[in-house]
Amino acid sequence: MPNSHSFYRRLRFLLWSGAAVFALTIAGLFVLRGPSAPVEVAYSGEADIRSDFELVDHTGRPVTEADYAGRWQLVFFGFTNCPDVCPTTLAYMATALDLLGEDAGRVAPLFITVDPERDTPEVMADYVANFHPDLVGLTGSNDQVTAAAHAFKVYHEQLPDAEAADGYRMAHAGHIYLMRPDGRFEAVFLEGDQPPEDLAREIEMRIETEGRS
Repeated sequence: MPNSHSFYRRLRFLLWSGAAVFALTIAGLFVLRGPSAPVEVAYSGEADIRSDFELVDHTGRPVTEADYAGRWQLVFFGFTNCPDVCPTTLAYMATALDLLGEDAGRVAPLFITVDPERDTPEVMADYVANFHPDLVGLTGSNDQVTAAAHAFKVYHEQLPDAEAADGYRMAHAGHIYLMRPDGRFEAVFLEGDQPPEDLAREIEMRIETEGRS
């Protein structure tokens, strides 16, 4: 596969342009467990959503939220075998990062797997390289991933599926979290709710506001 940044930008454009077909049609903060069983995700306040994790990045380095302190965090939970929502959302995030220009350096884009059994650091490294050079893939043990998902209040579940790879599929929330430089919750977004230009402007506005405070 070509390694040029222009190739990945074209790939992201093709993935994002298909978002209308694949994006979750979610009104408010809820996720779909399956085709017939909606599961509500309750958010009782921003204090309940926090950046707090002990994981391993795609280079094999143990990391915590402290490694990204001082930067805004753009966080998405998914998995590499995801057929639609994950690639379109990561492409969307990557496009927004490109639109941020110099401000992109003040943002840590994090992709946390909900499928650590298959998503090893090596697998994550190959996957995130398809989207953006700054995208960080994070994995770990099942307990570590579960704890990270709990901190962000992210629903995920392994569901048996004889037709899926390895006999199971992952159901998970499709939200993108924007976390403040101190790790506190700032905002949540859903790919498909607004174009990446608007997401970039939302992030830029918050960065500028922080700089004036």
